Amino acid sequence: MKIYTDNTQIVKDSNTVVTIGTFDGVHLGHRKILSETAKKAAEYGGRNFLITFHPHPRAVVSENYKMKLLTTTEEKVKLLERYGIENVYVINFTKEFAKLSSEDFVREIICNKIGAKHLVIGYDHKFGKDRKGDEHLLQELGEKFDFDVSAIPPVEMDGEIISSTLIRRNLLAGKVQKANKMLGREYSIEGKVVKGSMRGRTLGFPTANIEVDSEEKLIPSNGVYVVKVKVREEIKFGLLNIGFRPTFGNGEELFIEVHIFDFDEEIYNFKLRIEFLEYLRPEIKFKGKEELIRQINKDKEEAINFVSNLVN
Repeated sequence: MKIYTDNTQIVKDSNTVVTIGTFDGVHLGHRKILSETAKKAAEYGGRNFLITFHPHPRAVVSENYKMKLLTTTEEKVKLLERYGIENVYVINFTKEFAKLSSEDFVREIICNKIGAKHLVIGYDHKFGKDRKGDEHLLQELGEKFDFDVSAIPPVEMDGEIISSTLIRRNLLAGKVQKANKMLGREYSIEGKVVKGSMRGRTLGFPTANIEVDSEEKLIPSNGVYVVKVKVREEIKFGLLNIGFRPTFGNGEELFIEVHIFDFDEEIYNFKLRIEFLEYLRPEIKFKGKEELIRQINKDKEEAINFVSNLVN
């Protein structure tokens, strides 16, 4: 895969199939667009090209809007390559860029910079200044600049249209399995193991405290989860807690800590990949240490049963 930025020269090729979007999460709806883009390019004997943006446009045009992402740019690019995209152009989305009209965007970037024989978009795609660009305008511009347009219908699950917004909402409500079904994979975070208070070890459940790599990354709802953990090249399972440690903490600092089953190695400063499998319960303030230990034992038993059913 080739990755381009605003400072990279792109060789124009008019036999190119282009798609545009933020593609946050690269979910099942996005994958239908990616599949059609790759398929069309193969039919034409040309290349496929995806245009995306960083930061997320909504974070730029909506003041004080704290945009949390399902995928960092690095994660997104890896997924796009997995699903058949050959070239990715990551545009630096600024307030100045947001002023570019829909027609100027098509002429200057899609046609003059990249070249386009065919454009593939999602059913509700909007682009350009004030989001005035839509399928109808693209059809008109296609006639003007000599390219065809395909609009891909939405993908539905359980009567709902799959979208990045809906997946974020599910993760923030603890509905992990529903979010994962829409993503077509387990939602994940990555981060470095940092030193903590060592309290988990005194309770008999040593934990690794995670410092998530990107501040942009969406952290699911506070609570206890069953997770899959990639540590070094080994795959393990465990319990992950997201919260403020109400039983012992001051309630101000958010902690992400994972107890890895059947694992007792020194991994400070190592990067872990955490995949969310199931939400077990919300964060609870316990009366004391003994009550907390009893609950963690129940959580662990439930998690082990879940994993056992998963792998058998």
